[in-house]
Amino acid sequence: MRPEVVAAMMPVFTENFGNASSIHWYGQTAKALMDDARKHVAKLIGAETSEIVFVSGGTEADNFAIRGIAGLKSGGHIITSKIEHHAVMHTCKDLEKQGFEVTWLGVSSDGVVDPGDVKRALRPDTVLITIMHANNEIGTIEPIAEIGKIAAEADVWFHSDGVQASGKIPVDVKKLGVDLYSMSAHKIHGPKGVGALYVKKGTTLKPLLTGGGHERNRRSGTENVAGIVGFGEAAKLAASADMGRVRELRDRLERELKAQIESIHVNAEGAERIPNTSNIMVDFAEGEGLVISLDLKGVAVSTGSACSSGSLEPSHVLTAIGKSPDEAHGSLRFSLSPMTSAEDIDYVVEVLPGIVERLRELSPYYKKKVKI
Repeated sequence: MRPEVVAAMMPVFTENFGNASSIHWYGQTAKALMDDARKHVAKLIGAETSEIVFVSGGTEADNFAIRGIAGLKSGGHIITSKIEHHAVMHTCKDLEKQGFEVTWLGVSSDGVVDPGDVKRALRPDTVLITIMHANNEIGTIEPIAEIGKIAAEADVWFHSDGVQASGKIPVDVKKLGVDLYSMSAHKIHGPKGVGALYVKKGTTLKPLLTGGGHERNRRSGTENVAGIVGFGEAAKLAASADMGRVRELRDRLERELKAQIESIHVNAEGAERIPNTSNIMVDFAEGEGLVISLDLKGVAVSTGSACSSGSLEPSHVLTAIGKSPDEAHGSLRFSLSPMTSAEDIDYVVEVLPGIVERLRELSPYYKKKVKI
């Protein structure tokens, strides 16, 4: 978390500890803090404060959006893509078991959904389109505004998982044409365990949780005031973050690694990407070995989504863009932020070539290539 976020949260634990649903002074003080945070989160994506529902994170936001629409129907058709986060993918697979039909759209080699494919997939019984705004592994930005127009013309609800996009690129939910948009605080240096779902005015969802009718009867449960306050502070800081500088650092990382290491490729390099994400495929080097070796040098990276980093299965995102299982296992995801320094980039560029060289010496495939 950003130091400013921690500073904003601490008084909620020690002084302003009231239940925001209570009418006494402590409760109303907590509610005022929560209302202020809601304004900052709404402003970050161009929404109205009444359209923001606080939840426990991006996974709940995705589930709430998809199941909230599906729960109003006894069945129907859903359109999504093959590169969605597991929070969307597994939810749609679960709904398939419950009688819904799901169209899984393919993507280009850079991970881009074709809006034309969305339009062609529409059916009379289509109840929801759910396409992520930016991919969490390769950083590709999807043509959400174009898909939003298609959804509006067809009068179909449109949800976008904006967890990776919000706070990284300018977001205006009105211009994008989404009815539902997911966010998570910890992706913008806020606390873990708190997120939000934008619910466009007039959109009806079946609540996942029932109880005291919190969040305007949309999400029951005593509010995580400290987390929400932290989210609000993080959103305020994200609105003024210099992501252009982050993009320059990302581009420099890719440029210098390509100059120093042969047989490496930047996945989705030709697509429009969020500025903080770089997915680099290293030929003839096993991904887990790269991750462990970098970790020993004090560099934390992953071979895919952090939510599935313990899985032996290749990344579904990389296989969807045409990579083989071996290629997918040899890919590294670097995540930068406004807190990343030029010295951090210099250090990675200094240590990674030697790590790759040592691992390639153990690869029979690389030796065969050298002999040729």
